[in-house]
Amino acid sequence: MKIIVLNCGSSSLKYQLFDMPSQRVIAKGLVDKIGLKGSLIKHEMEDGTKATIPGEIIDHKQGIEYLLGILLSKKYGCMSSLDELKGVGHRVVHAGEKFGGSVRINDAVIQALEETIDLAPLHNPPNLDGIYAITALLPEIEQVGVFDTAFHQTMPDFSYLYGVPYSMYEKHGVRRYGFHGSSHKFVSLKAAALLGKKPEEVNVITCHLGNGGSIAAVKQGKSLDTSMGMTPIEGLMMGTRSGDLDVGALFHIIKKEELTLPTASTLINKFSGVLGVSGVSSDMRDVEIAGEEGHERAQLALKMYQYRVRKYIGAYAAAMGGVDAIVFTGGIGENDWVTRQEATLGLEFMGAELDKDINTNLRGKETIISTPDSKVKIMLIPTNEELVIATDTFDIIDKEIDQL
Repeated sequence: MKIIVLNCGSSSLKYQLFDMPSQRVIAKGLVDKIGLKGSLIKHEMEDGTKATIPGEIIDHKQGIEYLLGILLSKKYGCMSSLDELKGVGHRVVHAGEKFGGSVRINDAVIQALEETIDLAPLHNPPNLDGIYAITALLPEIEQVGVFDTAFHQTMPDFSYLYGVPYSMYEKHGVRRYGFHGSSHKFVSLKAAALLGKKPEEVNVITCHLGNGGSIAAVKQGKSLDTSMGMTPIEGLMMGTRSGDLDVGALFHIIKKEELTLPTASTLINKFSGVLGVSGVSSDMRDVEIAGEEGHERAQLALKMYQYRVRKYIGAYAAAMGGVDAIVFTGGIGENDWVTRQEATLGLEFMGAELDKDINTNLRGKETIISTPDSKVKIMLIPTNEELVIATDTFDIIDKEIDQL
């Protein structure tokens, strides 16, 4: 069964075409600069052959239409007919409290997602654009929504509520939702398997570290807590996001700088974090190079970033009453051995001891990176959110077929 996974951003669209249940990736790529000059598709075939195909792409619908044409083409294609395509899995960032798992998309689901746009105004509209486009182009095909927030719907109320009047939660949905759910789910399940145990038998701290980052406390297979909140701003210091910030400090900045609310939002979303502190870049690689060259603010940004990861790990170990494994994933977590080393520095007191020889220069390879006698295992596990989406989509469609 062929299933395509779509991850629609405001001006881009990532895709992967899977053969399920074998989990084989037949094709993948990026539709880039949608609605902008120089739009194109970067396409990679199963044998590793890559192609860059330019074209004027004004919106997501046209981008998907162009993509489907490429998948059917003689030169770059891998399907003889669109009838081979049995399902589309969509990554959707925010589903509020509406869905605790992946669901088949219908009119009621679309309406529910439209009602959550206020909670994710930057992310949900393009996610919905992908759904609208497939509905128009392939009205008979099954679509499944896989939500970043769904995995965290197991958080208890004492974990997800803020200390504001309860009416704010009732009226406006003000609570912590969490994100990167597909990634946290995938690597926590992998960690349990590496330990030779069932998910409900272990406590895992999952560190998804990229330009955006979050940490989750996964207790016995379920999310107990996670660092991102109502929006992706809360939690860790990130590439351009501030992370945890005293609301009073933000009010003070707004007053002193005479900022509008949109400008203040841009400040803490786009110009803060590692970029804002270092003044160098939001890319950890650039900041590390600057730090090695003696750039003091770059060194400070790195210390702040690493300290906050370490602090959340300690807090979540306490919240779960102990931990069996700490997992690093995401672009930084998988490829930056220095961050892994510094983020686990001093955790020996809780039984987590990094093997520095194994960790050093290790990139993107599933590996246990703790010492043999470490009570808490430290792991590097590459994430695969697209596979989670493809698997959930296949499971829902396959179940429906069985019921016919």
